Amino acid sequence: MANLCILFLLTLSICLVSCLDWLMEKPSFVVREIILSPSSFTDVNLLLGLDVQNPNRFDLTLKSFEYVLFLDNKEIGTGRLEKEILVPSSSTTQVQVSVAAKFKDLGGSVKTIITGHDLPYKIEGKASIKTTFGSRDFPFSKDGRINQKNL
Repeated sequence: MANLCILFLLTLSICLVSCLDWLMEKPSFVVREIILSPSSFTDVNLLLGLDVQNPNRFDLTLKSFEYVLFLDNKEIGTGRLEKEILVPSSSTTQVQVSVAAKFKDLGGSVKTIITGHDLPYKIEGKASIKTTFGSRDFPFSKDGRINQKNL
Protein backbone atom coordinates (compact mmCIF):
# COMPACT_ATOMS: atom_id res chain seq x y z
CA MET A 1 0.00 0.00 0.00
CA ALA A 2 2.85 2.40 0.83
CA ASN A 3 4.49 1.67 -2.53
CA LEU A 4 1.21 2.40 -4.31
CA CYS A 5 0.92 5.76 -2.51
CA ILE A 6 4.51 6.70 -3.40
CA LEU A 7 3.91 5.70 -7.03
CA PHE A 8 0.74 7.83 -7.13
CA LEU A 9 2.53 10.89 -5.68
CA LEU A 10 5.42 10.47 -8.13
CA THR A 11 3.02 10.21 -11.06
CA LEU A 12 1.07 13.24 -9.85
CA SER A 13 4.22 15.36 -9.51
CA ILE A 14 5.41 14.39 -13.00
CA CYS A 15 2.00 15.33 -14.42
CA LEU A 16 2.03 18.70 -12.65
CA VAL A 17 5.49 19.57 -13.97
CA SER A 18 4.65 18.44 -17.51
CA CYS A 19 1.39 20.46 -17.41
CA LEU A 20 3.17 23.64 -16.36
CA ASP A 21 2.81 24.97 -19.92
CA TRP A 22 -0.98 24.71 -19.58
CA LEU A 23 -1.05 26.28 -16.12
CA MET A 24 1.36 29.17 -16.58
CA GLU A 25 1.16 32.14 -18.90
CA LYS A 26 4.49 33.69 -19.82
CA PRO A 27 5.36 36.93 -18.05
CA SER A 28 6.11 39.91 -20.29
CA PHE A 29 8.94 42.42 -20.19
CA VAL A 30 8.48 46.07 -21.18
CA VAL A 31 11.25 48.70 -21.28
CA ARG A 32 10.01 51.66 -19.23
CA GLU A 33 13.14 53.87 -19.23
CA ILE A 34 16.77 54.01 -20.34
CA ILE A 35 19.35 55.87 -18.27
CA LEU A 36 22.83 56.62 -19.67
CA SER A 37 25.72 56.25 -17.25
CA PRO A 38 29.14 56.77 -18.93
CA SER A 39 31.86 54.57 -17.44
CA SER A 40 34.76 55.85 -19.60
CA PHE A 41 35.39 57.87 -22.76
CA THR A 42 34.50 54.86 -24.91
CA ASP A 43 32.14 52.79 -22.73
CA VAL A 44 28.69 53.48 -21.36
CA ASN A 45 26.44 51.58 -19.01
CA LEU A 46 22.76 51.67 -19.87
CA LEU A 47 20.37 51.14 -16.97
CA LEU A 48 17.08 49.76 -18.20
CA GLY A 49 13.95 50.15 -16.15
CA LEU A 50 11.84 47.10 -16.95
CA ASP A 51 8.27 46.27 -16.03
CA VAL A 52 7.90 42.53 -15.47
CA GLN A 53 4.22 41.67 -15.80
CA ASN A 54 2.88 38.45 -14.25
CA PRO A 55 -0.54 37.58 -15.74
CA ASN A 56 -0.90 34.44 -13.59
CA ARG A 57 -2.95 33.91 -10.44
CA PHE A 58 0.12 32.71 -8.58
CA ASP A 59 3.51 34.23 -7.73
CA LEU A 60 6.52 33.75 -10.01
CA THR A 61 10.19 33.96 -9.09
CA LEU A 62 12.47 35.25 -11.83
CA LYS A 63 15.59 33.13 -11.18
CA SER A 64 17.78 34.37 -14.01
CA PHE A 65 17.39 36.62 -16.99
CA GLU A 66 19.69 36.86 -20.05
CA TYR A 67 18.97 39.53 -22.65
CA VAL A 68 20.14 41.36 -25.75
CA LEU A 69 19.13 44.99 -26.28
CA PHE A 70 18.55 46.54 -29.70
CA LEU A 71 18.02 50.29 -30.14
CA ASP A 72 16.92 51.62 -33.50
CA ASN A 73 17.39 48.10 -34.97
CA LYS A 74 21.07 47.92 -33.91
CA GLU A 75 22.37 45.47 -31.31
CA ILE A 76 23.68 47.60 -28.46
CA GLY A 77 24.77 45.04 -25.88
CA THR A 78 23.88 42.13 -23.65
CA GLY A 79 23.32 41.56 -19.97
CA ARG A 80 22.44 39.02 -17.33
CA LEU A 81 20.51 39.30 -14.09
CA GLU A 82 21.40 36.63 -11.55
CA LYS A 83 19.48 37.64 -8.44
CA GLU A 84 16.06 36.16 -7.79
CA ILE A 85 13.11 38.55 -8.02
CA LEU A 86 9.61 37.78 -6.78
CA VAL A 87 6.81 38.86 -9.12
CA PRO A 88 3.49 38.67 -7.24
CA SER A 89 0.40 37.22 -8.91
CA SER A 90 -1.50 39.43 -11.38
CA SER A 91 0.86 42.38 -10.92
CA THR A 92 3.80 44.26 -12.36
CA THR A 93 7.22 44.48 -10.71
CA GLN A 94 9.79 47.10 -11.69
CA VAL A 95 13.34 45.84 -12.19
CA GLN A 96 16.56 47.63 -13.15
CA VAL A 97 19.07 45.80 -15.31
CA SER A 98 22.21 47.03 -17.00
CA VAL A 99 23.72 46.72 -20.45
CA ALA A 100 27.38 47.47 -21.08
CA ALA A 101 27.86 49.16 -24.46
CA LYS A 102 30.34 51.20 -26.47
CA PHE A 103 29.51 54.80 -27.39
CA LYS A 104 30.33 54.01 -31.02
CA ASP A 105 27.66 51.26 -31.04
CA LEU A 106 24.97 53.68 -29.85
CA GLY A 107 25.31 56.02 -32.83
CA GLY A 108 22.36 58.41 -33.04
CA SER A 109 20.58 56.65 -30.18
CA VAL A 110 22.50 58.74 -27.62
CA LYS A 111 21.01 61.96 -28.98
CA THR A 112 17.54 60.40 -29.06
CA ILE A 113 17.85 59.22 -25.44
CA ILE A 114 19.13 62.59 -24.21
CA THR A 115 16.53 64.68 -26.08
CA GLY A 116 13.69 62.36 -25.13
CA HIS A 117 12.35 61.57 -28.60
CA ASP A 118 10.73 58.26 -29.50
CA LEU A 119 13.25 55.45 -29.73
CA PRO A 120 12.41 52.01 -31.14
CA TYR A 121 13.75 49.17 -29.01
CA LYS A 122 13.76 45.41 -28.93
CA ILE A 123 14.76 43.22 -26.01
CA GLU A 124 15.06 39.47 -26.41
CA GLY A 125 16.58 36.62 -24.49
CA LYS A 126 15.81 33.83 -22.06
CA ALA A 127 14.17 33.91 -18.63
CA SER A 128 14.21 31.19 -15.98
CA ILE A 129 11.03 31.16 -13.88
CA LYS A 130 10.26 29.22 -10.71
CA THR A 131 6.72 28.61 -9.41
CA THR A 132 5.14 26.38 -6.80
CA PHE A 133 4.42 23.96 -9.67
CA GLY A 134 8.01 23.75 -10.93
CA SER A 135 10.60 25.65 -12.95
CA ARG A 136 10.74 26.56 -16.61
CA ASP A 137 13.03 28.40 -19.03
CA PHE A 138 11.47 30.25 -21.91
CA PRO A 139 12.59 32.61 -24.66
CA PHE A 140 11.07 36.07 -24.94
CA SER A 141 11.11 38.96 -27.37
CA LYS A 142 9.49 42.36 -26.95
CA ASP A 143 9.72 45.41 -29.17
CA GLY A 144 8.20 48.82 -28.90
CA ARG A 145 8.96 52.52 -28.67
CA ILE A 146 10.13 54.39 -25.62
CA ASN A 147 9.66 58.10 -25.07
CA GLN A 148 11.76 59.47 -22.22
CA LYS A 149 9.71 62.72 -22.07
CA ASN A 150 6.60 60.87 -20.92
CA LEU A 151 8.36 59.31 -17.92
